[in-house]
Order: sequence, then C-alpha cells, then structure tokens
Amino acid sequence: MKISLEGLLRQLGYNSDENSVKQLRTIEENTPGFEKIKNHIVALNDHLKPYSSYVAMSNSNPYLKIKIDTDNEKFIKEANETISKWAQKYNVVLQKVEGKETYYITGISK
Repeated sequence: MKISLEGLLRQLGYNSDENSVKQLRTIEENTPGFEKIKNHIVALNDHLKPYSSYVAMSNSNPYLKIKIDTDNEKFIKEANETISKWAQKYNVVLQKVEGKETYYITGISK
C-alpha cells in the first residue's frame, strides 16, 4: 500500500494544507529514495512515540528530522537503538545534528 503525501502529513500530526504539502514535496525532492521509505516513516514515528521522540519536517533544512525530545537516559538509549535498527533495515542515510539528539533523513544508500 502506498501512502500519499497528504496521508503522511496526517500520520505525522500535520494538517494537509497547501503549505505543508509544498514543504513535504520539497523534502521528497531533496531526499533520494524517499518513495522507498515513505511508508516506513510512519511506522518509525509510531515506534518512537513511547520514547518521547518523533519524525517531523525540519524548518531549517529540506529534510525530515527525527527528534528525541526527552532528558530520560533510558528513553534516549531506546530511541537511538530504534532509529539505528530502522536506518540499517531500510538503508537510510542519517545526518546527526551536532550536540542534539536529532537526525536528518538525507536519503537511501542503495
């Protein structure tokens, strides 16, 4: 099953208005292999929620970001393990933001 951009926005907690769709379309264009992982982004977001973490659109870069939004060391460890396993499974290239528990999804390696 393929998910539309509007469906992905809704699953990530955004309104599917014109500006959000435009921003997500730009992210899609700047993320090689986006179509291959689009459906898996929703699953990752769902798996991260218990650890106060989520997938969101970046306002500063044309990518989706994965944000670990907690100070709980156990949650941070679990979220990082979940992110790492997901990235390895789907050959996702991540860029870690220096000094933060945030990653950009920049593409697919294969």
